[in-house]
Parts: sequence; C-alpha cells; structure tokens
Amino acid sequence: MLDDLGLLLAQTFAIPGLFWIFVMTLLAGLVYGFAGFGSALVFMPVVTAIIPVELAIAAFSISALSSFVSLVPRAWKQADQPAVSLMVVCTALALPVGIYILGNNDVTTMRWAVLAVTTITLIALITGWRYSTRPSLMARAGVAFGTGLVGGATGLVGPIMILFQLGGQDNIQRSRANTLVFLTLTSLFIAPLMALQGMFGPDALILGLLLLIPYGVAAQVGQALFNPDRQGLYRTIAYGIIGAAVLMGLPVFH
Repeated sequence: MLDDLGLLLAQTFAIPGLFWIFVMTLLAGLVYGFAGFGSALVFMPVVTAIIPVELAIAAFSISALSSFVSLVPRAWKQADQPAVSLMVVCTALALPVGIYILGNNDVTTMRWAVLAVTTITLIALITGWRYSTRPSLMARAGVAFGTGLVGGATGLVGPIMILFQLGGQDNIQRSRANTLVFLTLTSLFIAPLMALQGMFGPDALILGLLLLIPYGVAAQVGQALFNPDRQGLYRTIAYGIIGAAVLMGLPVFH
C-alpha cells in the first residue's frame, strides 16, 4: 500500500505544468475568498489544458473542501441559514437529474440556452434590475432545483446563484455569505457523484489533497480583502466574473 501511495505521489509531482496548477489554485482561492464564487471559472480553463477534465474537476472538488475551515464558519454566521440549507438540499436532489440530462441530450444546445438566459439576466442586473419582494422558501427551492438541473447538465452553477442573490434586496455581505455557503456545501456532492460514474480515482484524491492547503490559505487572504462597505466594487467584480463565465462557457470553446 505504501508503495502504491509513493507511486501515486511520484506520478503527481511528475505532472507537466504542476507549477501552473498550483498558481491557478492560489488565484482561484483568492477570488473565492473575496467574491464567494468564481473559483472554478479561474481554475478550470487553464488546468484542463494541462490535465484531463475529469481529473481537474475531481481534484478541485477535494481542494475546495478547505473552504469548510477557511471560509464557511464566518460566512455561516452572516448567511440566511434556513434559506441556504433548503437551497442546498434542493440542489443536491436535482444534480443527479441534471447529470442524467447531460448524458442523454445535446449538450451544446443546452449550453447555448443557458448562456442566453444568463446573459440576458446579467444585462438586466447591470442596468439596475432588481426584484423587490423577499423570495419565499418555495421560490428559493425552485431556484435551487433549477440550479441543480442546470449545474448537473452544463456545469454552470455559480453564475446562476450569484445572479439570484445580486437581484434581490440582501446587502452585499449577506449575499456573498449565502453564495459562498451554498457553493461550498453543494461541492460536497461532486466527488461522490463522480465516483458513482467511475470518474473519481486515487490520482484525483492525491492531487486534490496537495492543492487543499494552498487553496484554503489563499481563500482566507481573499476573505480578508473583502470590504462590505465597497458594494459598488463588489458588484463590478461580480459582474465581471459572471461575464467571463459566459464567455468561457460558450460552446465554440469546447
């Protein structure tokens, strides 16, 4: 067993471009700590050019678990706990359905549809659109279920959640906390779901564990940089991340 572990470690350290994987992990953690979302957007485009997509997603899901220690304790106190908990449960129930849709439908068509809706909503937010009433628990459950379907089918989870949060009446501090807790908790389900489909192996576990500490440290730095009084700056950066997500998600790049 120790020989197998040593071999896996040797193979991991021998990955060409491992330095850049660590660099992107640090940047991803920094963005996530500040914005509360967007880490996968930073990490995936570069890292998937170095290692297979399945390995990148699986390893990143392990490294992101550091957020439970570095970010969630503080964010949990600031979040709307009943609402976020309900949304996590609904999203978890919908994710397998979304993954099933991914495996049985034209993914390109679905990506175009989702990106179109995301783009229209982003434009509406930039021009000042907000919904004025506080969403009910049923409304949040519906959004979460839709997020799970879309996230499982296309991988676009973060932008939808942040659009929902920024369109409401919550202040930036609570909006960020809700999004951060939601995305961190839902990340718990990625590795098990990939394992059920035979897409999670010991190589992903080793790489993910190596990335866990740098991701967690960078996330804490990002959290320290967040200033709830600078709402305009936060919204500008959030919109920029969502816009980049739209561009990165364009089917012409896949």
